[in-house]
Amino acid sequence: MDRRSFLRYAGLTGAVVGGAGVLAACGKDSSGSGNGTTQDGSKFGTVAVQLSWLKNIEFAGEYFADARGYFKEAGFGSVNLIAGGAASTSVEAGLGTGKIWIGLSAPQTTAPAVLEGLNAKIVGTTYQKNPFCIVSSAGKPITSPADMKGRKIGVQDTNQLIFNALLAANNMTPKDVTIVPAQYDPTPLANGEVDGWVSYLTNEPITLSAKGFANTNFLFADYGLPLVAETMTVSQQTIDKERDKLKAFLAAEIKGWRDAVANPAEAARLAVEVYGKDQRLDLEEQKKEAAAQNGLVVSPDTVVNGLFTMTDELVAANISALAKAKIDIKAERLFDLSVLKEVYAEHPELKQPAA
Repeated sequence: MDRRSFLRYAGLTGAVVGGAGVLAACGKDSSGSGNGTTQDGSKFGTVAVQLSWLKNIEFAGEYFADARGYFKEAGFGSVNLIAGGAASTSVEAGLGTGKIWIGLSAPQTTAPAVLEGLNAKIVGTTYQKNPFCIVSSAGKPITSPADMKGRKIGVQDTNQLIFNALLAANNMTPKDVTIVPAQYDPTPLANGEVDGWVSYLTNEPITLSAKGFANTNFLFADYGLPLVAETMTVSQQTIDKERDKLKAFLAAEIKGWRDAVANPAEAARLAVEVYGKDQRLDLEEQKKEAAAQNGLVVSPDTVVNGLFTMTDELVAANISALAKAKIDIKAERLFDLSVLKEVYAEHPELKQPAA
């Protein structure tokens, strides 16, 4: 199943995906309570980290932080990377039940849960831009929302709300386009049955190109819907009572993602041969996805302020984008970037690219 059939980016309704968490292949078995234990002699013990999807290149920074010992150096006995997917709980559900300590999610998934009573905050974001895009044939390109007018666009049911939000952000309505109900295999686009396809920047454009279908795309984030993605979400209790532990974790994550950005080839190898070995990933495709992903992780602002940071302007833009999706929430109720600011204040060297 394609990742976008799940709530974490597409579902703007606030529902949560049910089911039991699946522990990652790498890392010890654990209840994943996230409270940590020092029985192993480490400072912070073991924590459970809920990934937002199955183990692929998307979590390259976490792989580096684990493989190169950054988590252990930070004081953790072990960090269990819990794979997301069909059999997993959502990050928000896991935080609510205490089964995880931190998770990777998205504003449009976390915000509804917070509005429904979850006491949690986003403390940083891996992706500065959400990867949602419209992909189209290079021969009949759609390079902006305005280009979609009068065209056939394949839209998956779970992506209907975010697609409508894109239209609203560009003063358009569903009547301006012909919406074709779609699944997640973009073959209808390659066959010419539709003109555009709701896609993921690091997925369909790359797989279509590999099959010989020349294509182009534009990001939702560049046209009025600048939502971030792969946000690091924790309970308010963690921020209040485990601040040093959270700062240590974030510092290790920063080191891991600096390495991932600097070495996409090794990131792909770790995904294919180690952490995502059971997913039967294609190495060359993962390398291309790693390169595309770097463009979402690194921005002019992160070059100045450091990875995972969000400027006040980006926070405000996300709140505005959520409002266009009919999710009204105040910034201070959803974001707390103070912990990350402390990390960089205490370790300014982390703002520098990996050697």
